[in-house]
Amino acid sequence: MVRAGAVGTHLPASGLDIFGDLRKMNKRQLYYQVLNFAMIVSSALMIWKGLIVLTGSESPIVVVLSGSMEPAFHRGDLLFLTNFREDPIRAGEIVVFKVEGRDIPIVHRVIKVHEKDNGDIKFLTKGDNNEVDDRGLYKEGQNWLEKKDVVGRARGFLPYVGMVTIIMNDYPKFKYALLAVMGAYVLLKRES
Repeated sequence: MVRAGAVGTHLPASGLDIFGDLRKMNKRQLYYQVLNFAMIVSSALMIWKGLIVLTGSESPIVVVLSGSMEPAFHRGDLLFLTNFREDPIRAGEIVVFKVEGRDIPIVHRVIKVHEKDNGDIKFLTKGDNNEVDDRGLYKEGQNWLEKKDVVGRARGFLPYVGMVTIIMNDYPKFKYALLAVMGAYVLLKRES
């Protein structure tokens, strides 16, 4: 019996001879590896969706992208968020909020809260390391945030763990190379 890849042209031998390794696999092994890769991706998505349900936040984990919250949080810190609607927003809390017209959420501290008799809450935020409040960051004409703007409230953090995300966004070629290596590893790793 001749194995697939045993006959034909061969690529130069190297440590990363991906196509040669793929040719050496039979169809069953290749299907198994593709299914294994699909299970890893779908498991990660299920865990993410589960975190969304458990925390009530559309983004339960975020990375601090600037130094505006130093010394509380530094660039690259990984924040864990919750966003339970029944919890009131209080001055001093650190919230992550979205502003209309901006793609990236902002992590800042609530400095003032205005609560009306009907239960409506409006609040003002400021970065700990900033000189002025965030009114300049809000959409034009907006002076206060509302509960609908909140993505979540910081409940915990891991220092500097998010630097990997920052590096991947700052250097996209590094990100694609890392993803390619990880994908090749998963596809080519043989079960013993």
